[in-house]
Amino acid sequence: MVNKVKGKLSRMEGVRVMSTTTIKAPSENKDKSAEKMDLTPWDLSYLKLKHNSKGLLYSKNDEFQIGHLQHSLSSTLAFFPPLAGSLAIVRHDDNTVSCHIVCDNKGALFVHAVANTTTVADILQPKYVPPIVDSFFALNGCCYQGTSQPLLAVQVTDLLDGIFIGFSINHMVVDGKSFWHFVNSFAQLSRASPHISKLPSLQRCFLDAIQPPIRFPFTRDQDQPLPNTTTSMHVRLFHFTKETMVQLKSKANAEAHTHQISSLQALLTHLWRSAVRCKGVDPEEGVFFVVVVDLRSRMVPALSEDYFGNAVMKSVVRVKAGELLEAEGKCALEMNKMISLVSHEKAKNHYESWVRSPVLPGPHSAAAAHGKLVFVVSGSPRFNIYDNDFGWGKPVAVRSGGATHLQGRVAVFAGIQEGSVDIEVSLPYHVLEAMGNDPHFLHV
Repeated sequence: MVNKVKGKLSRMEGVRVMSTTTIKAPSENKDKSAEKMDLTPWDLSYLKLKHNSKGLLYSKNDEFQIGHLQHSLSSTLAFFPPLAGSLAIVRHDDNTVSCHIVCDNKGALFVHAVANTTTVADILQPKYVPPIVDSFFALNGCCYQGTSQPLLAVQVTDLLDGIFIGFSINHMVVDGKSFWHFVNSFAQLSRASPHISKLPSLQRCFLDAIQPPIRFPFTRDQDQPLPNTTTSMHVRLFHFTKETMVQLKSKANAEAHTHQISSLQALLTHLWRSAVRCKGVDPEEGVFFVVVVDLRSRMVPALSEDYFGNAVMKSVVRVKAGELLEAEGKCALEMNKMISLVSHEKAKNHYESWVRSPVLPGPHSAAAAHGKLVFVVSGSPRFNIYDNDFGWGKPVAVRSGGATHLQGRVAVFAGIQEGSVDIEVSLPYHVLEAMGNDPHFLHV
């Protein structure tokens, strides 16, 4: 179901919005209209964080049609009713609130925009993500404004010779795995498939005796958007070939006298070490790396692999800067051990602790809690990025939106060549330049 939204067209820097439309699931999907979805501590901890924003870049094709994409999105929302729903924050008499999603089919936002002076090469070739890419995403800066804004926005931007599709989803609704599950399904239906290959499991996980709704203290702060914290950050792309990944894994395991370190853990430690060296961190200063760990297979019983929501936990690795510079393999093994320690029992204890004493981190909470240099990594090379063919070919690149471009943020994606990995790193320009010129970083 497609409803045009009336109003003046707007213009962003280099980007002109042609139309905004509300996309709803088909009307025959009314049986889900009154469904209430309570949120877990895993979901609620993202209340103050900005939307999860990722986008795909395509070369232009004559098969591309806006109308077809809108109708495909409507069909996809029938399988993912939370994305067409709205956020409700209920205030209680004891000065606490509870939060849930109403699957009321209010619809998702669909934006059609044009950036007719920007080419695919303008996005694909630079080492740094061009600032215009932030304008390819709608709802930048939203978080708990899901009470008044859609939980999902899709912006399709026509470039001179290409197409960029930007997806912005409220982080309380999805983690990275669920995000790409939705995008994969959307692309599948757009290719005229009669169904999606993986149905989402929509039942949220409430452990043992914990009964929803979960109450917690919260102030809306007049529903004002979060301040723009990205102005001093630059985002640089680093590409690592399959051969380099193999070398990094072999080197880290040899240094640590083990075979446990994965290629991704070796790469992240390698990145961490270069940034510490290029920033000139004091050897005695503690440095931190926060890894987001998927809990689906770690819970007992295991959650469905298609669990739709947030099912992740942060694992924090802390070492002294000097240790990292002197023993990269040892620190990679420490990262491996910290991730391995994330178990059902640890996740359960963290879950129950949150219910007793809720914590709602803001975008800079990790840095405030741990120190000045904190890396937070999200994403996975296992996510299916390059099979997202909407009917006019596979993407040529993936990029993150500006809502996630905060200092120390690292986004990990599979590279376009099999076995390769791309990472986006948000740091001050001088640090990223030094990393790009660091012979120990890019030449293993």
